Parts: sequence; C-alpha cells; structure tokens
Amino acid sequence: MLIEAQDISVAIGGRLVLDGESVRCKPGIMTALVGASGSGKTTLLHCLGLLLPVDKGSIMIDGNDVTRYSIAARRRFWRDHAAFVLQDYGIIDEESVAFNVTMEASILGRRVSGNKEQMKQSLEQTGLKGREHELAGHLSGGEKQRLALARAIYKNADVLFVDEPTASLDAANRRKVIELLTDFAVRGRTVIVSTHDSEMIGACSAMHQVGSKARNIN
Repeated sequence: MLIEAQDISVAIGGRLVLDGESVRCKPGIMTALVGASGSGKTTLLHCLGLLLPVDKGSIMIDGNDVTRYSIAARRRFWRDHAAFVLQDYGIIDEESVAFNVTMEASILGRRVSGNKEQMKQSLEQTGLKGREHELAGHLSGGEKQRLALARAIYKNADVLFVDEPTASLDAANRRKVIELLTDFAVRGRTVIVSTHDSEMIGACSAMHQVGSKARNIN
C-alpha cells in the first residue's frame, strides 16, 4: 500500500507538533521517520496509521483520501490491512505467547484458535519457536518486541507501522528485529519506522526528516 501525508499539521494541547509535513511511503521498502526528540516522529507515524486525526492537510492510501474516515472505516483498515508495533509492544502479559500472535480464542477463552500452523511459523521466524504455551509476561523486552513482530507476520498485514523498534534492545535483538523488518518489506509490504537508531536508519531505503518539511531521500 502507498501511504502518503500531504502538508499535514497537528496541534496537541495548544502546541503545534506537526507543521506542513509531507511524506510518501512506498510498498516494498522501509521508510524511516527521523528527527530529534520532540520533533513529532511518533505523532506523524500515528497520523499515517489513522490512529490520530490531522488538523490540516490530508492522508492518502493508494491514492484515496482517507483523512476523514469514520471510526468504522478506520477499524476496517486496522483489521484488514495494518499492523502496529508500538513502544509498549502491545503485548498482553497475562495471556500465552500463542494468543498474543493470533489474538483469537475459543468462546470460553480456554483454547487459542486461529491458524495454528501459521502461528508456529510466525514464532519460528522471530526466534520464538516452541514457546507458544508460555505466558507472554515471562518474555524479555527484546522477546516481546519480536512477539509483536510475530503477530504482524501472522496477520500478513499490507502495511506495518513501527515506533522505535530497537530502543533499549541489546545488539543481538536489534539485529534480529532489523532483519525481520527488512524481510517484511522485501515481501512487498509497506514498512514505516519511527526511529533515532542509526543502524535502523541505515537499513531503510527511504528517509523523512520530521520537522524540516524535507521530502523523502530515496
């Protein structure tokens, strides 16, 4: 999916966080949203993912203006096309690793449902093979980050929105996460990453400097 912001501005609490930002995120590559702390990287990511409305400008998906999407239309986009890996990982600690991948359970909540084989393949790809029955709360921070990516792989989303995916990770987990995100893009998906990590930025094919009205560097 081609995700675009066209001259968007956002004010939060009376402060202008984004001022005329434009960015074009193409399928098949990773786009890095970079900038100093407080520059609005996460805000821009949330706008592109339809998590946060814009005050001015427009958000386009595959050439269609989705700026004023209804709540129901946004939910359909999130359900059918998007996956999010945010800074808190979005992991439910009290549930199993398997449930955190499929997000489906039997009506009584006692048995994980969904495509079991696909779930196991997603865990294998992220280095969590054989851990589906463990409680997610037992995982380390790096493992939770990889579990969030396993969920995105399982979902086979068209576009992946990622916020600071390598923050606080050790070198081994950082390399693994970058490798997984790169593979996601190579498979034709759109990957949009908010980051200040130079190694993560170096792995991206496009970059947008938030706060300077700069355009993509391809």
